[in-house]
Amino acid sequence: MAKPLTDQEKRKQISIRGIVGVENVAELKKGFNRHLDYYFALAHTVRDHLVGRWIRTQQFYYEADPKRVYYLSLEFYMGRTLQNTMINLGLQNACDEAIYQLGLDMEELEEMEEDAGLGNGGLGRLAACFLDSMATLGLAAYGYGIRYEYGIFNQKIRDGWQVEEADDWLRHGNPWEKARPEYMLPVHFYGRVEETRDGSKWVDTQVVLAMPYDTPIPGYMNNTVNTMRLWSARAPNDFNLRDFNVGDYIQAVLDRNLAENISRIIVLYRISTLQDIIRRFKTTKKGSPGRTSFESFPDKVAVQLNDTHPAMAIPELMRIFVDIEKLDWDTAWDLTRRTFAYTNHTVLPEALERWPVELLETLLPRHLQIIYQINQVHLDRIAALYPDDMDKLRKMSLIEEDGCKRVNMAHLCIVGSHAVNGVAEIHSNIIKTQVFRDFSDLEPEKFQNKTNGITPRRWLLLCNPGLAELIAEVIGEDYVKDLSQLEKLNDFVDDAAFIRDVSKVKQDNKVKFGQYLEKEYRVKINPSSMFDVHVKRIHEYKRQLLNCLHIITMYNRIRKNPTAPFVPRTVIIGGKAAPGYHMAKMIIRLITSVADVVNNDPVVGNKLKVIYLENYRVSLAEKVIPATDLSEQISTAGTEASGTGNMKFMLNGALTIGTMDGANVEMAEEAGEENLFIFGMRVEDVAELDKKGYDAMSYYKKIPELKQVMDQITSGFFSPRNPDLFKDITNMLFKYDRFKVFADFEDYIKCQEKVSKLYQNPKEWTKMVIRNIAATGKFSSDRTITEYATEVWGVEPTDLKIPPPNEPREAIEETARALKKM
Repeated sequence: MAKPLTDQEKRKQISIRGIVGVENVAELKKGFNRHLDYYFALAHTVRDHLVGRWIRTQQFYYEADPKRVYYLSLEFYMGRTLQNTMINLGLQNACDEAIYQLGLDMEELEEMEEDAGLGNGGLGRLAACFLDSMATLGLAAYGYGIRYEYGIFNQKIRDGWQVEEADDWLRHGNPWEKARPEYMLPVHFYGRVEETRDGSKWVDTQVVLAMPYDTPIPGYMNNTVNTMRLWSARAPNDFNLRDFNVGDYIQAVLDRNLAENISRIIVLYRISTLQDIIRRFKTTKKGSPGRTSFESFPDKVAVQLNDTHPAMAIPELMRIFVDIEKLDWDTAWDLTRRTFAYTNHTVLPEALERWPVELLETLLPRHLQIIYQINQVHLDRIAALYPDDMDKLRKMSLIEEDGCKRVNMAHLCIVGSHAVNGVAEIHSNIIKTQVFRDFSDLEPEKFQNKTNGITPRRWLLLCNPGLAELIAEVIGEDYVKDLSQLEKLNDFVDDAAFIRDVSKVKQDNKVKFGQYLEKEYRVKINPSSMFDVHVKRIHEYKRQLLNCLHIITMYNRIRKNPTAPFVPRTVIIGGKAAPGYHMAKMIIRLITSVADVVNNDPVVGNKLKVIYLENYRVSLAEKVIPATDLSEQISTAGTEASGTGNMKFMLNGALTIGTMDGANVEMAEEAGEENLFIFGMRVEDVAELDKKGYDAMSYYKKIPELKQVMDQITSGFFSPRNPDLFKDITNMLFKYDRFKVFADFEDYIKCQEKVSKLYQNPKEWTKMVIRNIAATGKFSSDRTITEYATEVWGVEPTDLKIPPPNEPREAIEETARALKKM
């Protein structure tokens, strides 16, 4: 008797293909009792179209042997895959039709997909956008990271507090990934180093197996499908049988769990990735043994370090070159530096990684030895250039000696790379002139800027189809791969019909999102109110507190004069606080407390509503961004590296209120500062205030509305059952606010008044919206990746289309020859 099929086996067997036109739809629905089943059936169908192109792409790379780019990132915040894949493969209309004829709702099926829990915020989402662009530009590129079995966490708001729950995003399986046990690699930890005649040997190690899972990354309509390879740790054996046999069952289980949890130690993917890169470098069309000389390694391999998290890849490549491939040190170091490039993502000192030497000595003793040797060569050079300057030696050393000895990972990345970049013009300048000034003075040619970007496929076509179609109607569809063409929209700034249509798309998006909010939060939303949105990680420097003080100010004004004219607002704030970040959690608690008071005050009515978006993530961003009128980008000048949320809002027709920080500066340059609501201190003002000394109390005393707001928070107006609840926040704001909230308060309030005034004139507001959309061309990740490719990696983007799976293999060889001639 046949074994009954599991749910997963059913999903794999049933395909949406061929459903259109089949008469007995009821028969096809047998065994399907959940939307999840339909989602998996559709996902497997779309994946079938993807896999043929995926195989073809790898065949093409094998034939063409291009230089390959490896993007190493601790996070890839991919979000959902189904709709993005349908768009990039050109399958969306066909799938929509098939699902419609089945009597199903495509949006409901798409909602069944879990967000891939592989990241936290901007850094991981940027990496995801970059993978999309690399595939769209025809680059032979690979993303490498960790396959987190649990995402960062699911955020629940309970009684106003953030509560973290496990994000079991893989609980139903993942139809988009493919396990690759044939490429499993051993990764060594612990042990000791022995010096022998043949060099250093790392012995007595513990081995963990790194298991790769591959996910296809399709380019837009070019048949290129690249690979994201994520590593998961596996024990060499399920149990330590010796311990098990003597009855120590618990220890055997602990050993296995230790190995499975090592994926949380971020060195695993760096070490396994470098081994994988070497394997692929050696594998050529010529066959075994392939390449044996490493002279051409930097000509065939480019490795980009996305922040300092992958820094240990540098000593790992040196270990492979010196210990395994037996290259001399100088040759190995030259090859290593020409291979690596480093992107810095922060100027905040506490965010720059420093690893305890004691930890590395235990975990990776050979790598620590190599780091010491790298540092010695580096310091010898500094000493020769700056004799007797001990302070410079101390500041530029890879090893920090103050207190616990630590390895400065940013310094390791700079010394071990041929290129270092920031992610916005202002950020790159701060890196060169302040954070890493000594290194920049030493090698100025190494430092450059690569302003971040976003993929228009996900952040316009996918999330805002109404606006995407409207734009295509007036300027054509080519802008999807060349976002600079949006500047043609400037010709329609005064076109009454286009103004009306843009306004209608925004209103439709607001109505739809307003219905979502009412359903999820049971708060009546006024869809004609201004949707004022502030969504990002909760952090003091992002200044959600400044926004909260403005909310209370608006509330006080309404209460003071209920009959006075007031532009209605729905203020939406969302984001996760790191589990151990007390102040960030208190900020969430304050916002939710203020929301409770404002939303339930009959005097306020529908003039002002405050919503805290629970569990902000990529799929939620795709809902809120198209519905936003006002985008809050209000970090203290000089603290935000770039931001990419600001770009997404701009592309989707939201106006920006912000400081001259991060990419806001370049957005203002592109659109004209008069088309953004810019307020507050500039970087030089902040520096001047630091010199003079920031006195929060002086602002409190001279600004009556600020005093009223702070007195309310301090007295327990928003926490009557616990008047001291927000004592930590008020103490911080008065005594040790590094991000100077009070200093920008007055200018922020005045700027918000300008926002409200313009919003009362819908035509002029929409004209400004059109000018902003027209100016977003620079902020495509296609442009960013083109700059990385040509200026850092030494490769050229191509618009060559890889032959589809139905064409003979000879077509691949012909296209490969064409690529080599370019």
